[in-house]
Amino acid sequence: MKQTLLDNITLPEDLRKLNKEELPLLAKELRDFIIDIVATKEGHLGASLGVVELTIALHYVFNTPADQLIWDVGHQAYGHKILTGRKSIFHTNRQLNGISGFPKREESKYDTFGVGHSSTSISAALGMAMASNLKGETEKQHIAVIGDASIASGMAFEALNHAGVSNANLLIILNDNAIGIDPSVGALKEYLTNVKKDRQLAKNNIIKALNFDYRGPIDGHNLPRLLKELERLKKIKGPKFLHVITTKGKGLKKAEEDQVKYHAPGKFDKLTGELIIKPNVKQPPKYQDVFGSTIIELAKKNEKIVGITPAMPTGSSLKYMMEQFPERAFDVGIAEQHAVTLAAGMATQGLIPFCNIYSTFLQRAYDQVVHDVALQKLPVIFCLDRAGLVGEDGATHHGVFDIAYLRCIPNLIIFAPRNEVELRNIMYTAQLGLDFPIAIRYPRGRGVTLDWKQPFTKIEIGKGVLLKEGSEIAVISIGNMAKNVTKAIESTETDKIAHYDLRFIAPLDKEMLHQIFTKYKTIITVEDGVLKGGMGSAIAEFAVINNYTKKIKFLGVPEQFIEQGTVEELQQIAGIDPESIAYQINKFL
Repeated sequence: MKQTLLDNITLPEDLRKLNKEELPLLAKELRDFIIDIVATKEGHLGASLGVVELTIALHYVFNTPADQLIWDVGHQAYGHKILTGRKSIFHTNRQLNGISGFPKREESKYDTFGVGHSSTSISAALGMAMASNLKGETEKQHIAVIGDASIASGMAFEALNHAGVSNANLLIILNDNAIGIDPSVGALKEYLTNVKKDRQLAKNNIIKALNFDYRGPIDGHNLPRLLKELERLKKIKGPKFLHVITTKGKGLKKAEEDQVKYHAPGKFDKLTGELIIKPNVKQPPKYQDVFGSTIIELAKKNEKIVGITPAMPTGSSLKYMMEQFPERAFDVGIAEQHAVTLAAGMATQGLIPFCNIYSTFLQRAYDQVVHDVALQKLPVIFCLDRAGLVGEDGATHHGVFDIAYLRCIPNLIIFAPRNEVELRNIMYTAQLGLDFPIAIRYPRGRGVTLDWKQPFTKIEIGKGVLLKEGSEIAVISIGNMAKNVTKAIESTETDKIAHYDLRFIAPLDKEMLHQIFTKYKTIITVEDGVLKGGMGSAIAEFAVINNYTKKIKFLGVPEQFIEQGTVEELQQIAGIDPESIAYQINKFL
């Protein structure tokens, strides 16, 4: 097989031995390498294809890792990983015991800052640059690469505001492709679009007003131009800003044409880009689609319902409501804090806001949940998608903390449906009118019910349910963990085990818990969240307060950050898969 340029590159110092004229060929090889691996192993495709030339140029011009390079979010860092010592193991990307799908400090010295959530790069790079100044390392370079969706977030604006009055040796590169996971939205996006068309706007723009040395916009796929600009900016002190225009999915026609679908397309034909269609087997729906379908059903009958999502219309399936009721469904961009308080403002005026945020991203709006919603008893309906272990995205994306961080907040109802019908019914119940806000947490992926579109039934707030009678052991589960518990109990082949679905973390069904602690010798709790502060903790507190001394076994996510892998693999690690649950039950039989 013919030797390629990429074959001879393990680290950036190998890259810097190439002539500039060879770099376009390397870009083609790097793009092909990414496509070849992701076609079969899956992952985030479009973002990494879009920054191939920029990645090569940055490592060619700057002395990484001495010069610090920070990628925002990290969806686009595959080329970076391949060029920084991980080419031979890149096929393990996002797999159990493999490399992370995002930059990660403990994985490589070239990953100078761990990322996964958006809009952190400028703050981190500024912190590094200010530290370098304090240490007298004035020649050291600090580069943040941020997308046009991420830069619209509040945290990025806060960092820009601070950086503009610093003397930090900081270069911000705006990777402007007009799309995050979904198309970018907002006034800043429109401004950036207009800058591309009108060079006069580029001469007198918002970035210059913040005291940055601004250059651009330039073609991010033109390697000679990129190299020239980076060499120039390298010599300039203080805060600098380079506006780069790229095409997400560059080099794969299908990925360029459908940038939303090819953000993370699953398996595809590496030559044609055609997605590999799975056999058309009738399956239960994804929970996100149950939400998307149900909110439309409810909104048709209740004109007060509105939908809000921070930049996840496709992932949350709010896109369906945005299509049918465009005036009542809002993508606010990557702005979780704003999304929550926007919902609170709407609630004060009698609207019924469904605020759909991934569990891991609601962490970014904690104060707003406490101060702007719960404290004021505003009946915002939080739909927390991707709760629990989410799989290959790993530690930055698992929704395992929500029970623990929400449970301590007064005036907040917390509910977890065990199946699709329960999700529909709690959404129906919530829009009928509540005195308090509610958080509904549900998992990534498919449910368990084929016949899920059943007539709505009102759920009594704060009431759990008995799923199976038993005589000696009571297993209490929350949410979709009911499925694993049911399988575990069936494998034991005994009638001694009862199964309860708690459903509500807050308020607790104290009547049901009194019955459980009175009747059974042993109680086992099963949850897909962290054990510290989670459902098991709530039940243990109840037991102590009421002087119960029964044996209690807690199963859930242990005190560690769980890395990437399939959901099944990660549940095994946490000990909440059916086999692990059955093993624990058998200990008490």
